[in-house]
Amino acid sequence: MQFSENWLRTFVDPALDSEALGHLMTMAGLEVEEAHPVAPPFSGVVVAQIVTAEKHPGADKLKLCKVDVGAAEPLQIVCGAPNAVAGMKVPCAKVGAELPGGFAIGPARLRGVESFGMLCSAHELGLSDDHAGLLPLPEDAPVGMDIRQYLDLDDVSFEIKLTPNRADCLSLTGVAREVAALTGAPFTPAPLALVPATLDARRAIVLDAPKACPRYCGRVIGGVNAKAPTPAWMKDRLQRSGIRSISALVDITNYVMLELGQPLHAFDDTRLTGAIHVRLPRPGEALLLLNEQTIKPTPDTLLIADESRALALAGIMGGEETGITLETTEVFLESAFFAPEAITGRARAYGFASDASHRYERGVDFQLQRPAIERATQLILEICGGAAGPVEEARAEADLPRRDEVALRPARVRKVLGIALDDDTMRALLERVSLQVRNLAAELRVRPPAFRFDIEIEADLIEEVARLYGYGNIPAPAPRGELAMLASTESARSDWTVRHRLAGRGFQEVVNFAFVEAAWERDFCANAAPIRLANPIAGQMDTMRSSLIAGLIANVVTNRKRQQNRVRVFEIGRCFARCDKAEGRAGEEIPGFWQPRRLAALAAGTALPEQWGEPARAVDFYDLKADLDTLFAPRALTFAPIEHPALHPGRAASVALDGQLIGVIGEIHPVWVQRYALGTAPIAFEVELDAALAAVKPASGDISRMPAVSRDLALVVPTSVSAEQVLNALREAAPATVREIALFDLYQGKGVEPDHKSLAFRIFMQDTQRTLEDAEVDEAVSGLLRHVERAVGGRLRV
Repeated sequence: MQFSENWLRTFVDPALDSEALGHLMTMAGLEVEEAHPVAPPFSGVVVAQIVTAEKHPGADKLKLCKVDVGAAEPLQIVCGAPNAVAGMKVPCAKVGAELPGGFAIGPARLRGVESFGMLCSAHELGLSDDHAGLLPLPEDAPVGMDIRQYLDLDDVSFEIKLTPNRADCLSLTGVAREVAALTGAPFTPAPLALVPATLDARRAIVLDAPKACPRYCGRVIGGVNAKAPTPAWMKDRLQRSGIRSISALVDITNYVMLELGQPLHAFDDTRLTGAIHVRLPRPGEALLLLNEQTIKPTPDTLLIADESRALALAGIMGGEETGITLETTEVFLESAFFAPEAITGRARAYGFASDASHRYERGVDFQLQRPAIERATQLILEICGGAAGPVEEARAEADLPRRDEVALRPARVRKVLGIALDDDTMRALLERVSLQVRNLAAELRVRPPAFRFDIEIEADLIEEVARLYGYGNIPAPAPRGELAMLASTESARSDWTVRHRLAGRGFQEVVNFAFVEAAWERDFCANAAPIRLANPIAGQMDTMRSSLIAGLIANVVTNRKRQQNRVRVFEIGRCFARCDKAEGRAGEEIPGFWQPRRLAALAAGTALPEQWGEPARAVDFYDLKADLDTLFAPRALTFAPIEHPALHPGRAASVALDGQLIGVIGEIHPVWVQRYALGTAPIAFEVELDAALAAVKPASGDISRMPAVSRDLALVVPTSVSAEQVLNALREAAPATVREIALFDLYQGKGVEPDHKSLAFRIFMQDTQRTLEDAEVDEAVSGLLRHVERAVGGRLRV
C-alpha cells in the first residue's frame, strides 16, 4: 500500500514529522517499508509565464524569452526547449536558485546574449525522466508562487507492508483511522453526500450466486465527457500512490478505491443488454479481459454478466468489450461486496493479479458499497459532467458476513501482556478503533465493525490492546528462574562431542537438505520406492533422503566446481525410510516411517594438506577407517566385506560394534565417480548416531610395577582367514596375564604356500603382583598356538 503523506494529513494531521509518523505506523503493525520524498531538494524555482518567445539572433535552436516571474520587470532568459511559446506557464529557476544535484543558477551569456535564469523541464527538477521540453503548468497557476508549494512537492511517499489480516488499512481512510486512534488527533473522513437522481435510467441487478456476492450496487450516469482532463491534484495523489493516470473515469474509480478501500468498476452502459447478473460461468463461456487476455472461466469463478454474455471477472478485472473509452458517454458504475472465499486464488490461477482482487481476497467493508458509489458519482459529475440515475441495489441479507460479539477477559489481558491495565483503559483503547464494547460481569463483550475481518477470537482483541497501548510501552524484563545442573552420564556422549572429535580429525560439518533428488535415492541407495513429497519446495527436491552419503557427494561436486579438490566433510542428520511401526526398529518412529539419526563422513582428494614433509597421495580406505576407529575408541569395531549400491565392489565393508551392524564404509562406486565428475574416488562412511554416542565407562585398575614380557608369534593361515578372526581366536584363549595382542606384520611370498599368508602378532604379558617366569610365558604361548590351530587352522611359521 503506497500513499502520499500530504493526502493522509487531509484525513488526520498529528503533530508528528514524517519520520516519527512512519515509526508510529510501523510499531502499530503497519510496517513502513519505504518512505521517500516525492521530489529532490531544490530552491529558488517559481511559477513563471513566458511573455514573448523570439528567435535567438545568434542560434537557430535557441529562443530569447521575456519571462514574468512576479517581479517588477520581466526577466530575459535564453531557452532551448522546443515547446517554449508565449503565454505558457512554466517553472523558472531564478538567479541564485539551486537545482537538484547542487547545480546553482547564475547570470550567463549564451551566444552573446545575457540570460538571467533558467526555464525548467520536469527532468531538471527531478520530477520525472521527461526532458523533451519545459514542464507545462495549468493556466490558473499563480505567477511568482514557489513551485514546491504550488505542486505540493514537500511531500513524502510512504509504502507500508500489511499483513493479510489488515485489509482495512488498504485505503487512506483505514490508515488515517489507525493514526487517529494511536495519536488522538481528530479524524476527518472523506466528504460523502448522497447524489440526487436527475436521470430516469436504471438497470436491474440479479444475484444468481448470493453467497459469493450478497450485495451489489449499480448506477447509470449519462451525458459524461470521458475526454475531460483529470485534475492535477488527483493525478498527483494517484501517481504518489503508485497508480498511473489513464483517463478521468478510470482515475476516479482508482481514486475512490485508494480513498475508501472499495474497488469500483465502470462499464460502458451502451454496450450492456438487459439486467446485470452476478453468476457462475456457463459451459464453454469465454471472456476477453482488459489486459487483452482471453480466458475460459473455471466453474468456481464468479462473473458479472448481462442477459447475453459475460462482462467481467467479478472482483478481479473487467472485460475489454464493455470497458469505457474516451468516446463513452453513458456509464454503468458497479460497487459490490464479494465474499473473500469467492475471490481468493482466482486471479493467480489465471496468471495475473489486480488491486481489486488484492482487496477482495482479504475482505472489504460490506457496508461501504453505497457510500463508495455516491462518492464516485460526486467526483464524476464534478469532473466529467453528466446526470446520475438512482442507485440500484441487490442484497442478500442472510449471506452478508456476521459480526458477532467476542468475549474479552481483562484478567486474561493482564496475564498475557504482563501489564496492569484497568478495564476502563482497555475499553477506551478498543473504542478508539471503532470496536463496540459493553461490560458484562467479569468480561467485556466486543463487536467488531464491518471493515474488520480479523477480530474473531479473544487473542485478536488482546493483540489489539497491546498494539494500541504501544509495544514500546510494554516492559521487557529479563527472564528470571532457578536453574539446576543437569546430571551427566559417562555412558553416553553428546552430539557436540562427536562433532569435536571429527573436527579434530580435519572434518568440517555440513547441513544439507533432507529433501533430495529422486535420482540420488536410485543411484546411491537403490531405493525403488522412496518417500515422495506431495508439495516439494523445488522440482528437484521431491524425495526424502534415506542416506546422508548423497548429500556429501553433492558437497564434493560443489567444491570441485570451485577448484577445492581436498574435501573432508561430515553431517549429522535424520534419514527417512518406510517401515512397519510394529517392527520396533531403532530411532524415532511414527506410523509407516522410520526416522533414524545418522552420522556420515566423506573424504576426497589428498590424504593430507599440501606440505613439504609428506609426499602427496590420495586418501584411501584405511585413512577413513582410522578416523572411524578413533571416533569409536576405545571400543573396537569389526569390518566385513559387503556390496552396497553407493560403494566400490571389493572396497566396501560393513561396520559392526559388539556384533551389531551399525553402518558401512568404503570407496564410492566408479560409476558414480564418473557420472558425477568426482575426480579421484572419495571414501565415505555412514553409521547410526546412537552407536557413536554410546561411551565406555572408564575402569580403574592397579598399575603393575613388575616387568612386562613380550613374545612374537608368526602364524601361517589360509588367505581366506582374516586377521580379525585370528586376533579374536588369540584373545579368546589369552590368560589373565596377557595384557595386549597386536598385529604388526603381514607376509606373502617365498617360504609361504601360495594360498596362505603369514600374520605376525606381538603379545604383551604382565602380572601386577610378581615377575612372570619363563615357564609361565612359554605355557601361555603354547596355549595360544593350540587354540589358533583348532579355531582357524593356523600354525607357527618356521
